[in-house]
Order: sequence, then structure tokens, then C-alpha cells
Amino acid sequence: MNVRTWPVAGVVFAVLWVFVRGVHLTPSAVLGQFLLGLAVGLPTAYLFRRLYGKRIDLGRGVLALPYAGRYLGAFVWELVRANLDVAYRVLSPGMPIEPEVILVPLRVETDVAVTLLANSVTITPGTVTLDYDEGTNALYVHAVDGRDPDAIAAPIRRWEDAALEMFDERASPDDPPREIVVSGGERNQRYGGDPLGDGDE
Repeated sequence: MNVRTWPVAGVVFAVLWVFVRGVHLTPSAVLGQFLLGLAVGLPTAYLFRRLYGKRIDLGRGVLALPYAGRYLGAFVWELVRANLDVAYRVLSPGMPIEPEVILVPLRVETDVAVTLLANSVTITPGTVTLDYDEGTNALYVHAVDGRDPDAIAAPIRRWEDAALEMFDERASPDDPPREIVVSGGERNQRYGGDPLGDGDE
């Protein structure tokens, strides 16, 4: 069912308003803050309606919810693990740290999916997205510990599997990803130096 986007955005803003306000979990308090959120969210969404598409497919949005939950679960798990890993490195200065930059080719193609993945990498401690190469559809990812490039790419691949379904991309999770490329050193020979992963110079 295709509907105008701005009213849906207004409702989303109202839901976010309830969470941000941190109201007591009583029906009257939640309903009151939700209505207040609508009073603020709908005019705001209408005012900025040119920033997003005119119409949205609600049916597709409902179908994407399980994959959004899967993405969120995988992201939160990696966020917790990465926080513990970085904390351990801070408390253990003798631990070897070998920073590395790897090129991670993507299967997602839409702007919103690429942006979501890039931001997820940056929010996760120990890694940051340096750049996006539009020509090869790949992210340049810097990692604090680059001794195992496959381990760096693994959570990105899990997020991408969910994002492929969530954003109804052309590729599917069953499509094999292209090989990652390591920036230099001996690992470069193992993983290959061609960003396209096809062996051409």
C-alpha cells in the first residue's frame, strides 16, 4: 500500500518523542506524550517533506521489520563485543596493535543501505569507515587490529545480509561477496591487490 511519506515520518517522530521523553509506562502518560509528539512531528515532517521520497510502500516496510530486527541484533552484539575488545586493549598496553586499512566490496547498492553499513562500521569501536569508493562499490575500513582481515569483514557481511533483504536489494544474501583487499604488507599478497577482485591490472 503506497502512502505519502511525510505523515508516516510524523508518526515515527512521535514514537521517537515518547522514547526520548522517557515517560512512565502508564497508558495515559504514553498516549499524552505520543499526541504531543504528533503535534510536533507532523508539522516537522511536512516542513521537511522534500528531503525524502513522496510515497512509501507500507507493505514492504512491514515485510522488512524482521530483517531490521536481525540487523539490529547483529549490530548490538558486535557493538558489545568490540567495546569489550577495545577496553581490554586499553587495559593491556602490551597487546600488539597492527592498524590496517582494508577495502570491503559491498553487494548492497542503494544509498541508504551503503550509508547504514558505513555508519555501523564507524560507530563500532576499533573500526572506522574512511571512504566509499563508488566505482567499485566498496568501503575503505580502518581497523585498530588488522592482523585478521577476514574477522574485520565478518560482521560487515552479517549486517549486509540483513540489509540486502531489508532494503529489497537486487543481490541476495546467497550471492557470494567479492574478496576483500588489504592495503599493504605480506597480507596484500594473500588477499590480492585488485579492488575489483577479478585479477585485472
